[in-house]
This record gives sequence, C-alpha cells and structure tokens, in this order.
Amino acid sequence: MMHDQDSSRQLARLIRSRRSVRRFAGRPVSDREIETLLEAARWAPSGLNNQPWRFVIIRDGKLRQEIATLTKYGKIIENAPVSIAVFLDNQSLYHREKDIQGIGAALQNILLMAHGLGLGAVWLGEILKNAKRVGELLELPTRYELMAVVAVGHPDPDHKPPVKERRPLAELVLKRL
Repeated sequence: MMHDQDSSRQLARLIRSRRSVRRFAGRPVSDREIETLLEAARWAPSGLNNQPWRFVIIRDGKLRQEIATLTKYGKIIENAPVSIAVFLDNQSLYHREKDIQGIGAALQNILLMAHGLGLGAVWLGEILKNAKRVGELLELPTRYELMAVVAVGHPDPDHKPPVKERRPLAELVLKRL
C-alpha cells in the first residue's frame, strides 16, 4: 500500500471533520452502505485477532421505537433509519479490557467510514444501563453483551453539528522521554 502525504492529509481531514450526527434526513441507508460500515468495523485490530465484536442491524421501526424507550437519547434512535447494536461475544474473549478496546476501535471505524460515505452517525453509550433488556428485545443469548448502539442515517442538511474544541496536546501528553 502506498503511503503518501496527500493520503495522510486526507485521512487527517476526515478524522478532524467527523462529528456526532444526531439529526437525520428521512432518506434510507442502503444495504451496501451498511455492509461498507460493517466491513470497516471488521478490519479493526483486536487482541490475538479474536474479533470479539458482533452486530445487529436494526431497521424495523417498531423495534427501534422499543429500543428508544431504553435511553434518554431515544429520539435519535427513533429518527435514524437504521441502528447498529454492537455486542461483545463473551465466548470469544481473549482479555476483557483488550476486547472492549478492540470494540472501541471497531466503533471508531464505523464512525469514520460513515463520515467518509457522507452518512451521519453517533455512538450511543448511555443505553448500556439497559443492556440486558436490549439483548432480550433482540432475542440474543446472554453471551452477547451490549457495548453500544450506533444510530446511522443521512445527515439533516438543515443542521450542522457544532465543532467541539479539543484540549491542546500539551495538556494531554504526560511526558516526552
């Protein structure tokens, strides 16, 4: 694979311009777009390459409404044409913390790919307080533990998510040895 400055700058722009999109237009998200998001997630790093992530694609409006009642951010789930529930497969565990970090990498890949496709997405974690109920609604065995729900759709063209400031590196780097 060729690595050049143009590609690096393009990637940096993509990372810096990604925003959490919470308002969506009414247009559907295609199966191909969802497959592209899942492919990006699938290529995330994981300890021993165990790939502990599992996904449930939720398009059904009634089911999305039921899941929406389980979080204070329910309107986002209701208004997004599709949500992706992301689970840890506890039977595939290598090391719990490392596996959860790998799922975080898979989630970031989904968010970046959605942005790259012109879609909007937001990572919802507050719903974890009702993780067990989400699993029950989706009729999953208890071995699957909810890690997040990602709401996905075409961004509402009348709403631009604000740019959030980032702390300067000087505050984040503890030492340079």
